Amino acid sequence: MRLIVQVPCHNEAATLAGVLISVPRSIPGVSAVELLVIDDGSDDGTSEVARAAGADHVLRLPTRQGLGRAFAAGIDRALELDADLIVNLDGDHQYDGADLPALIAPILRGEADLSLGDRRTASLSHFSPIKKMLQRWGSSAVSWLSGVRAPDVTTGFRAHSRALAAALVVVGGYTYTLETLVQAGQRGARVVSVPVTARPPTRPSRLFRSLPEYVLRAGLTALRAAATHRPLALFGTLAVAALVPGLLLGLRGTFYHLQGVNGHVQSLVLAACLLTVAAVLGVTGVIAELLRGQRRVTEDLRAELRRRRPERAPAPKE
Repeated sequence: MRLIVQVPCHNEAATLAGVLISVPRSIPGVSAVELLVIDDGSDDGTSEVARAAGADHVLRLPTRQGLGRAFAAGIDRALELDADLIVNLDGDHQYDGADLPALIAPILRGEADLSLGDRRTASLSHFSPIKKMLQRWGSSAVSWLSGVRAPDVTTGFRAHSRALAAALVVVGGYTYTLETLVQAGQRGARVVSVPVTARPPTRPSRLFRSLPEYVLRAGLTALRAAATHRPLALFGTLAVAALVPGLLLGLRGTFYHLQGVNGHVQSLVLAACLLTVAAVLGVTGVIAELLRGQRRVTEDLRAELRRRRPERAPAPKE
């Protein structure tokens, strides 16, 4: 069982060494633990720090691609290196590598395909009440979109089986956490959450400058993932949301019209608009669902090719 711990990072020279040193190199049930650092166009010597701290592999992207694409590049390289198990660990030292054995245990026992590190955000003192509320609401919304119950959907400390990692397709560059969780749910992956330690941040987030910006961008990412992987559910829900008030307004306007009461034309016009929107959303959902079936065939073929073991020896350590 070969485990590769990938650490996507951008300008993390100050914390990266501590992250890599915290990862245990001997874990029961694992024959080899290797560290893969994905340097997302850093200009502070992150790659040099990674090599000095004992990284087995360093993949340097020439320019900054974003966290989502850095994560995807790491998955590709880990699969090329013949990983059986791939753990993603953030480079800001928010998580403790000592929790890694507990995180991968469900996958080693054959009980899960994806193991999420649950930070138990409701108990974190460095999370503001607003952030805790948004985290709770966001996790509930993404759990509904993905069909997976997870209390911490944005955690960056997660373990993937080789089969699931090969099936993941990351489109956006902003982040990967929500998009890959929706994909895992749609593929019927077994997902578990494992409590892990979460330290206070050592620097401001590089993903967003404010909570409103994060909520907007994360919401758009989740909606895009749902439209891609659960189009009928998403568009069907929106269609029903327009259909119900449209029908009620239409019945109200028709009732008053039959009673000979004038002045309710606006209700009938609004009802017609809502019913038209509902029809368009419903048709869009059906078309998108048919396209999803075709895309799923392509994704399955891609996953099968990526899942196959390399015919050559694993790439040499960088």
